[in-house]
Amino acid sequence: MILTNPFAELSVNVPSILMQLFVITMIALVIIGTVMDIIHKKNVKYFFQNAKKAKLQAKKEISAGEKTSIVVKTVAHEILTTSELGAGKRRVAHLLGMYGTIIFWISSVIMIFCYSSTNIVTPTYWPILWHIGALMTCLGGYWFWFFLRVDVVAEAYPWYRIIQADLFVLALIITSTLALIWSFLQFSNINVWDTLFLALFGISNLVLFGGVYWSKFAHMFYKPGAAIQKNLAEADGSRDNLPLPSDKPKQFGLGIKRESPKHY
Repeated sequence: MILTNPFAELSVNVPSILMQLFVITMIALVIIGTVMDIIHKKNVKYFFQNAKKAKLQAKKEISAGEKTSIVVKTVAHEILTTSELGAGKRRVAHLLGMYGTIIFWISSVIMIFCYSSTNIVTPTYWPILWHIGALMTCLGGYWFWFFLRVDVVAEAYPWYRIIQADLFVLALIITSTLALIWSFLQFSNINVWDTLFLALFGISNLVLFGGVYWSKFAHMFYKPGAAIQKNLAEADGSRDNLPLPSDKPKQFGLGIKRESPKHY
């Protein structure tokens, strides 16, 4: 199963052009949803206003080279490794989900646009990456959902409590899960069930990419910019109008050591 390109097998019944149009539609939905989110929440407007304000409050001028270095370090350290989450389980789950999703999406696009035909031999590494990416997303997503969710553990809510903010992570997990089930059923030649799960896989993608306006999907585009702006503000001394850190740590006493932090 893991060596088989499911989209090539699907091309027997569904033309490759339809699969490609579906992918293009999903990309268009992301763009439309993100633009709607920007207009509604005014995030980009706030970002530029905040950057302009920080520039006026800057204590020193930083060169273009320093800015480039800060951007590169931020991307490499905070964005690509999510260092702001610390070294705990939440960071590992997040990295599994993030890189699993990236691998899953990229391999999907490549197999659909380049190898979605039984007449074209798909290099084995693309189906392997597709399945591994989906598995990584499921592992990180289910780990986060059942064991690491802050609101559940810290605020005593049941694991099945669902709010609008959960739309993105749930749609992501369900999409990857349905993809794996569909691939297995298709490989096993279970015709009726593989058609059903293919339809569910398509619907889950519509929810995931069509729900950008209502989910946290667009945050993936905002967070890198916010992280870069924060580090630039640290470098030029504006610090987003915040005071300097205290030169002495707070003294919490021994009570703080009774239970080590594990949820945040």
